[in-house]
Amino acid sequence: MALIIVESPTKARTFNRYLKGEKYFVFATMGHIRDLPENELAIDYQNNFAPKYELVKNKKKIVDALIKLAQENDEIILATDLDREGESISYHVAYLLGFIEEKWPDFNLKNNGKKIKRIIFHEITLNALKEALNNPSSIRENLVKAQQARRILDRIVGYELSPLLWKKIGKRWLSAGRVQTVTLRLIVEREKEIKNFKVEEFYEIDTFFKKKGEENDNSLIRAKLIGQNDFSYDQKITIKLFASDYTYTKSILDDNLLKRIKADLNQDSFQVVDLQESIEHRYPPPPFTTSLLQQEAFQRYNFSSRLTMKIAQDLYESGLITYHRTDSFHLSPAFVFKVRDYIKKEFGEKYLFDKPRSFKGKSRLAQEAHEAIRPTQLKKEIKHKSINHQRLYNLIFDRTISFQMKEAEIKVVRIFIDSKKNYHFVAEDKTLIFDGFLRVLNPKYTGDSSNHLSIKIGDQLELVKIEEKKNFTRPPLRYNEATLIKTLEERGIGRPSTYAAIISLIQDKHYVEKINRYFVPSKLGETICDYLSSSFPNLFGLNFTAAMEEGLDEIAEGKKPMLQLLQNFYQPFIKELQAKKNDETVINVEEEINEKCPNCQSNLVVRYSKYGKFLACANYPKCKFTKSFLNYVEGKTCPSCGGRVVIKYTKTKKRFYGCENYPKCQWRAWKIITR
Repeated sequence: MALIIVESPTKARTFNRYLKGEKYFVFATMGHIRDLPENELAIDYQNNFAPKYELVKNKKKIVDALIKLAQENDEIILATDLDREGESISYHVAYLLGFIEEKWPDFNLKNNGKKIKRIIFHEITLNALKEALNNPSSIRENLVKAQQARRILDRIVGYELSPLLWKKIGKRWLSAGRVQTVTLRLIVEREKEIKNFKVEEFYEIDTFFKKKGEENDNSLIRAKLIGQNDFSYDQKITIKLFASDYTYTKSILDDNLLKRIKADLNQDSFQVVDLQESIEHRYPPPPFTTSLLQQEAFQRYNFSSRLTMKIAQDLYESGLITYHRTDSFHLSPAFVFKVRDYIKKEFGEKYLFDKPRSFKGKSRLAQEAHEAIRPTQLKKEIKHKSINHQRLYNLIFDRTISFQMKEAEIKVVRIFIDSKKNYHFVAEDKTLIFDGFLRVLNPKYTGDSSNHLSIKIGDQLELVKIEEKKNFTRPPLRYNEATLIKTLEERGIGRPSTYAAIISLIQDKHYVEKINRYFVPSKLGETICDYLSSSFPNLFGLNFTAAMEEGLDEIAEGKKPMLQLLQNFYQPFIKELQAKKNDETVINVEEEINEKCPNCQSNLVVRYSKYGKFLACANYPKCKFTKSFLNYVEGKTCPSCGGRVVIKYTKTKKRFYGCENYPKCQWRAWKIITR
């Protein structure tokens, strides 16, 4: 008999279903079974940063059962996930079973009379399992070291800096993190950029023409005024932001110029001077990586990154999709040919791209996975799963299929109109002539044709009406989950597999809150971010954090010694830290509000606990009055009792609205109702 060790019960059940009747017993560790303890730093600086591992809390029974099963079976097969975390779990299992001798920073895999194997697979299917079982390997030391280096780095930053925050702010539940704080900084810096952005008013002019002498006004040509003579009214402006550049367009048209132009146009004559016809090709997007799946699930279904990863984990462990933690765009050739047969059968050969399509990504290491996220079988429906499982599976299925389909073709006609007074206008007409991959990804798209086929060069036009639009320059948008994940990945910060946990953490700590799908920093989050980024500008800079990720990748590739990265990081860090520890100043994160304490008439202030905001008397500890903080919606009242409407959140951080008089008034709604 052989003992197969996996991480989760779902994975174990899928293995058992495939290996039924064969001489295997599958055991689930329920995640990590050995890790750094929570109540101490557990890093020995004097011994080359050696970590002090111990059994994870409440895992003793699992470990005892594992050891007993290992003694009863002739062969041990480690079948954990293929990334660094999965390799680490296999490493610790092998250690506890006596197969590994630790000699930090190295380890030896020893023979204790039993065979131990490591199998790697990218999907949980019968064929993939049999292939893996027939081609076993051993624990990949470089991946284990990369995981250990990341764990040590994060432990040093978190456990050395968090006490500094406790001292400065006086709250022992606060935390700092190597990637966590940089993620928070992106949100805080964006809020500053929005506040500093200068909003300017401008106008745009749309004009409506018809052919001269034509009575029918049903097919008017809508054209935008773009300039006069050789001067364009639109100006592109680019400003430098913390994480990227921001480009926006504004017109120079103000009130005075608008009036002059309108007067001119009403006394002007117009002619079609050029028609430009072209075919626009739209190509399908690549198959999903982890971050792209998180972004698309948020945009389409408002799934949080945490929910997306939870569902994807279940789909993977149920054998429905390939491994969901990946930076790779690659699809296996065997599967691609199956997809091409599917397209030919379902949609016809005209939808099939001429040859198998591939996409080259930017990631050098591709998270140790060799395929993008794809379905394991070409079946559209899945059984015994929730509606959200089906939605996410459909996203993956459609994206995979569409990638091998032909591009869409759109006919674009641009109509250029000039006036006698040298004003220039342009109209654009788009018509879908072949839907291609849009047949799957966007079947409702038809273009935006206005049927201007009868227009030709030289036609005289009559001005029917002028439509002026007052606009304002818009600052860069706040981050939502999709744009934050996109920025983190583009700047090489963290790993896509960790984004869900990081984004959840900064919300759980009340550093940011989500308002209408966008992240807004709290006073607490802004204060912590400003202090840490000014005190440790290198550590929490974008380039430094990305360089650390690159260093971890090099360890995983066997190109850099682990101790070299740790030593290069630690020496300057500990020097900066010691200087900040000697600073005795404290930081106040209280927010003043215009409300008096009912007990002593002192001002009330907003304070923070690990449960969120609350109101307290500024005269504490003499006066210990506190009450819940209610975030009122301005101008909105409860339709049941007339009380003020307040913003509330479910346990899963979903926003809803309720009455301030709860529990007397039970009214609540997902959307605001105006009385």
